[in-house]
Amino acid sequence: MALHELHPQNWVDQYADYLFNYAVARVSDAEIAKDLVQETFYAGLNSAKNYKGDAAERTWLIAILKRKVIDHYRKINSKKGKAEVRVSYGSDSDSEGDWLEEQVADPFSQDGDNALENEELGMAIQECISKLPRKQSLVFKMKTIQGMSTEDICNDLGINPSNLWVMIHRARTALMGCLNENWF
Repeated sequence: MALHELHPQNWVDQYADYLFNYAVARVSDAEIAKDLVQETFYAGLNSAKNYKGDAAERTWLIAILKRKVIDHYRKINSKKGKAEVRVSYGSDSDSEGDWLEEQVADPFSQDGDNALENEELGMAIQECISKLPRKQSLVFKMKTIQGMSTEDICNDLGINPSNLWVMIHRARTALMGCLNENWF
């Protein structure tokens, strides 16, 4: 039974700003970020039939956007763009969290079989997360990977929302620095 369902009619109002901020932080170009968000919404509409409801709607859209960002860097970085590798985070994985963002099939992928891709990036992300301070890593996984609500995380960890967002900001900044240094 699906825990969540899609409401595409609300996507722009509910998620456009969040997705744009996510994209612009990764590509550092507002116009490219806008294009990526549009591509994300389009891909979401086209792959809505594949949505199983296991992840929150926003988490699912972020997963699609992440693939769009990866594809963007592949296109501009010929050395990395030629390396096509796969990620194997499936439901049989014992890695912490289910990496829901990595389990979304992109209907516009260059692969005909929509196989999970980019093992190299997945390993780089795991390595970078492992370098974060323990509490930052935990908060980042709970919010970004598991899609937990701010209120639930704050209640579970006994912190206030301001602390949570500071930790997430610091974790994201550290992760982007680590990924820029070790992967992009």
